[in-house]
Amino acid sequence: MTDETAGRAWQAKGDDTDIACSLDPDGILTIELARPERLNAFTVRMADELESAFRRASQDDAVRAVVVTGSGRAFCAGMDLQGDGNANVFGLDESLKPTMDDLDRRLDDPDIERGVRDTGGRVVLAIFDCLKPVIAAVNGAAVGVGATLTLPMDVRLAGESSRFGFVFGNVGIVPDACSSWFLPRIVGMSKALQWSMSGTILDAETALRSGLVDRVVANDELREQARQCALSLSRNRSPVSVALTRQMIWRNSGADHPLHAHKVESLALWHASQQDGKEGVRAFLEKRTPQFTSKASQMPDFFPWW
Repeated sequence: MTDETAGRAWQAKGDDTDIACSLDPDGILTIELARPERLNAFTVRMADELESAFRRASQDDAVRAVVVTGSGRAFCAGMDLQGDGNANVFGLDESLKPTMDDLDRRLDDPDIERGVRDTGGRVVLAIFDCLKPVIAAVNGAAVGVGATLTLPMDVRLAGESSRFGFVFGNVGIVPDACSSWFLPRIVGMSKALQWSMSGTILDAETALRSGLVDRVVANDELREQARQCALSLSRNRSPVSVALTRQMIWRNSGADHPLHAHKVESLALWHASQQDGKEGVRAFLEKRTPQFTSKASQMPDFFPWW
């Protein structure tokens, strides 16, 4: 598949879609939340489309990195509380009586997946599993699931006008999208508790000082800065090395002993040293750009190790 063909294959936006996707010649996939008339408010359909896009991006070797942003003047204003006519505004099935045992044993059962599981959580788990670097380009408001959606992304860039709010308590619900796992790891336990219980709206500079975002840039430079960041994480890099590194950092950091990381790193290094590692060493010694040939769609046999 040529770059042009791969790019065309990712063009997706019509009246019946809530996201727009485009792949540039450098392999940077831009996923745009595309409901600007509703400030890109989150829907079940948007969740399904995002989950599918991230799963697909992991296996598409034409994709080297992913940038996520919003159309118009907002990133995502949270769940669309107007709903789509369902009795439950979050699209959940109130006729069920789910238990933790149901979630343990039947997580992928259609009744549980569609009627019980948090839609934002399904998306975030797809991002967490992604084999490509993921960069958030947060333009404007990012509240509720609009904020928690960014947490599993590797780099968060914020436009000067961006605002963040973990506002679940304001409408009587609880944090979503696995944020009770991600947020304390990013900003610490105290801030995670305060922000989640108070629903405080954070401006871009406060988010930067707290470590929630990595950089604040001018609004009109946000997308290009995000693209350059994506290139810095993917250009002239081994796709398998990038995929393994991303998963190792995210998953090993939660292990209960560094021995777990040692085991995973040992296997990963053993494989990498015999594949793209050989080319990387030769290119270094010959003072040239490496020509890596591995594919993230063809991971080593020990992957996934968890």
